[in-house]
Amino acid sequence: MITPFSIAHLPRIEFGSGAVRKLPDIAATFGRHMLLVTGARSFSALPQGAALLDRLHKRGLDWQTVQIAGEPSPEAVDDAVRRFASTAIDAVIGIGGGSALDAAKAIAGLLVPGNSVMDHLDGIGPQKPYGGPATPFIAVPTTAGTGSEATKNAVLSRLGPDGFKKSFRDDALVAQVALLDPDLLASCPPALIAANGMDALTQLLESYVSTRANPMTDALALSGLAAVRDGLIVWYEAGDTAAEARERMAYAALLSGICLAQTGLGSVHGIASPLGAFFPIPHGVACGTLLAAATRTNIEAMESREPHNPALAKYAQVARVLTGRASGGGPEDRRDLVRLLDTWTQRLALPRLAELGVASGDVARIVAASRGSSMKTNPVVLTDDEIGEVVAARL
Repeated sequence: MITPFSIAHLPRIEFGSGAVRKLPDIAATFGRHMLLVTGARSFSALPQGAALLDRLHKRGLDWQTVQIAGEPSPEAVDDAVRRFASTAIDAVIGIGGGSALDAAKAIAGLLVPGNSVMDHLDGIGPQKPYGGPATPFIAVPTTAGTGSEATKNAVLSRLGPDGFKKSFRDDALVAQVALLDPDLLASCPPALIAANGMDALTQLLESYVSTRANPMTDALALSGLAAVRDGLIVWYEAGDTAAEARERMAYAALLSGICLAQTGLGSVHGIASPLGAFFPIPHGVACGTLLAAATRTNIEAMESREPHNPALAKYAQVARVLTGRASGGGPEDRRDLVRLLDTWTQRLALPRLAELGVASGDVARIVAASRGSSMKTNPVVLTDDEIGEVVAARL
């Protein structure tokens, strides 16, 4: 029997080499006046950037620009909304990594209503229902990691001792069009490839073992995991010469966004949230450095307390996919998975948390702030001590 499930709406997806050339015609279907949201440097560094702006101009479009430095804050979103709320904007185009896309998504959601994004953040402030309407949003990722082009949530951060990393989420925020051109990823440096690739891997793995997983997301997650197996290390080590591996990672990142939007995530993202709020740790780095340790803890907790948990068989299946080896589906397969993730963590040179400013005295407050929405769909309920062990293992 197939368990009943539902799938929320997705963007129109345009995928493939050269797909960015479709952007002017797609944007023109919404009107003439665009708001272009980019990273502080990512768009200017794109070899295709100048040609793309020229094509937008030739198509009769005009635009104004917002640049987002680092991971987006509520203040940056509110500032952009104040600047452009009274301007005729027919569509918002986000071009960049996950930070630029999340910022663009939130700005598109609030240009018409005009209120502060703080009104809608999960677990912070008044948590008012979002009434919309949202301005049409077109997502053009230039990294392969977050899958933001396929999700309904914009993740915003305020950094510091009392910081937070929370989502503004609503079905109305989903992009009308997700335009994925693997050629736009060609300039990614190795450290970014590693962090974003491990983020995509984490999202696929956590979606697959999530308590809200369903047969459709399982199929997509397994396809994405196979793409990571064949793409991540090859792209990281070969760089711009590995066009096929780059395409695989763009595909994997897209599937990771589709899956997480339907299933939720797990303990890695639960812990990564306070890490990114309390310390200047990029999200992909936090996920990548935690993945092996969190996977080990999840498996050990289920083997000890819930030996019949179906996620145990799923972890064994992930081991078979990522190693490419046939196996019996038992405990040794799960050990193989953890060993492989440990190996990739080292091979991709992901830093330990101590190198990023985290000390043993910080563990308790990280644990206390880790039980957000992501932790609720982890396949097993972890104790505070177990969450602390994950953090401590990566110091």
